[in-house]
Amino acid sequence: MESKELTVIIGLVTANQPIERTKEYLDELAFLVDTAGGKVVKRFMQNLDHPDSRTYLGSGKMMEVKEYILENEIKTIVFDDELSTAQIRNIERILPDCKVIDRTRLILDIFSKRAQTAHAKIQVELAQYEYLLPRLTRMWTHLEKQRGGIGMRGPGEKEIETDRRIIRDRISLLKQKLAKIDTQKSTQRQNRGKFVRVALVGYTNVGKSTLMNLLSDAEVFAENKLFATLDTTVRKVVFQNVPFLLSDTVGFIRKLPHHLIESFKSTLDEVRETHLLLHIVDISHPDFEEQIKIVEETLHDLQSSNKATILVFNKIDNYTWIEKDKTDLTPPSKKNISLDELKNTWMAKTGIPTVFISAKKKENMHELRTLVLKEVRKLYAEIYPYQYVAEPYTYDEQGDEE
Repeated sequence: MESKELTVIIGLVTANQPIERTKEYLDELAFLVDTAGGKVVKRFMQNLDHPDSRTYLGSGKMMEVKEYILENEIKTIVFDDELSTAQIRNIERILPDCKVIDRTRLILDIFSKRAQTAHAKIQVELAQYEYLLPRLTRMWTHLEKQRGGIGMRGPGEKEIETDRRIIRDRISLLKQKLAKIDTQKSTQRQNRGKFVRVALVGYTNVGKSTLMNLLSDAEVFAENKLFATLDTTVRKVVFQNVPFLLSDTVGFIRKLPHHLIESFKSTLDEVRETHLLLHIVDISHPDFEEQIKIVEETLHDLQSSNKATILVFNKIDNYTWIEKDKTDLTPPSKKNISLDELKNTWMAKTGIPTVFISAKKKENMHELRTLVLKEVRKLYAEIYPYQYVAEPYTYDEQGDEE
């Protein structure tokens, strides 16, 4: 069994990011490291107004990190923000035998491992090259050498410029390939006929693929790892003789690299062209409200925030709370709110159809199917008025489901 890389992770506490939030972000970063094949052995945090422009951390804290890394022979350090070229170069001078990785590069590495189809591999490779291009100055040791030989006489060309040119050519080629695939995908979507389209969206690791399997018997790969699904899966589903197309999508995450959003344009087009969004939320996550906000912001960036939506709170079987002492007069926190109280709060607050389920335990699936059927029928009445309408908004457990 391959041993995991021992890794140190680092985050900042700022005026806009209090310590509790930083701890939650580092928990997520640790999960990312684990997904990539590493093992977090130490976390460092520092209070700063903003990241140090030279080394992200202040000089004193950086020396503390260096001392720990040398004493424990750590070979990998991961920062919870995207680092500039100068920051990476300066940190590597302080830690010459340690891999310096930022959040963006870590996510790209995970995407690279997760990519299965040729389409996904091209998307990830393009994002990696676009991330790499401005950082070439720190990636190579031969930058000052000059090329010689046949066809290269005269002042020559620095190898860094050759590397940049090769990467730009590769980026251009990958974009051409993606443009061709995008055209093919667009044609495929147009040829799917007059069906209402439903897409599962949400933060990464909230249970979208598990729910996809339950609703469509699609056998989509699902596991307790971040970004288990990269490729969009589309399946035809039938509830009470009402067919619709159901698609799974890549999970969103805080600070999703813009390189990936651009590279995965054709995959995210499934979201843009859908009629109904099932926004899946992990209600057991302590910071699920921020995850909802991040997904909503990403949907807004995709011009998809105005679509019909069902809010699906998943993992109710994992929801835990502590009953508040009646003599305690301090305001209740999320830890003191029961699931029933939360249901009433959210159903009153969102103004959109809401359901609470456990995909793993198959709890309240009947309620979810009934709600989906109701919304799909409503959309058929609006978009394709001569198909699949004027039926009761109920889902029969013995009814048709494929």
